[in-house]
Amino acid sequence: MAGDTKDRAAYPVALVRYAALSLGRLFHAPSHSHAPAARRRLAGQVALLVGGTIVVAVLLMLTLDVPVIRAMPSRGAPELWQARILTDFGKSEYVLWACGALVLLSLVALPALSGLRRAQCAALNERLSFVFLAVAVPNIAGEVLKGIIGRGRPFVGGTPDAFHFSPLTWSPQYASLPSAHAITAFSLAFAVAAVWPRTRYVMAAYAVLIILTRLVLLAHHPSDVIAGGMVGVVGAMVVRQWFAARRLGFMIADDGRITPLPGAAIG
Repeated sequence: MAGDTKDRAAYPVALVRYAALSLGRLFHAPSHSHAPAARRRLAGQVALLVGGTIVVAVLLMLTLDVPVIRAMPSRGAPELWQARILTDFGKSEYVLWACGALVLLSLVALPALSGLRRAQCAALNERLSFVFLAVAVPNIAGEVLKGIIGRGRPFVGGTPDAFHFSPLTWSPQYASLPSAHAITAFSLAFAVAAVWPRTRYVMAAYAVLIILTRLVLLAHHPSDVIAGGMVGVVGAMVVRQWFAARRLGFMIADDGRITPLPGAAIG
């Protein structure tokens, strides 16, 4: 009985210690010798993604944005009930709450485990923390971009107009570019596939499904979801590089390629 009481008293102390240790590792200076190579590789990839996406988005605005939204069912059509359910799986609040809960559960379990199980749980917590931040960081950036750009959603103003902008409006009606659902879907897909590569096809299908629901529901233009996908992937890549540079969940090859460390299965 006395031993049980002692263990219960020690648990909060151990939990605080593990939480502080996790935060300390996340924010300490980069320690990987190949981190500079990874940064250079990331800079090239980001430049290619951003530049390519800008070109594609402008072309879509000039050619397909208006025809595509005109071809969609009317907003609020009863037959779109399935799309309205599916699109919520790309809502940032829901995804972040779910990821955050998994991070907390794995952290809370750590002091109660020992040996190999504790090491496995710590590795899982590390990777779940990466997924959470890989979704949160690009979504924060996306909210700032939405307010600055101020693009009107489809049919705002009464007619389809791919160039209906009101910068610095900070209004939901003028928060079309980039799509937050696309940011969430693509950042989550990239992050999960980065940690567990076997999921990449399932996660890619999930991301595509989410952006299709945004078009069908007339929430965004095609260029909005393309831009959102780019913001999501770039943000997740930046977070991955941050983790890899601190030897958290990933390893860096001589040429700067980042690959996941083994041994963090969910189960």
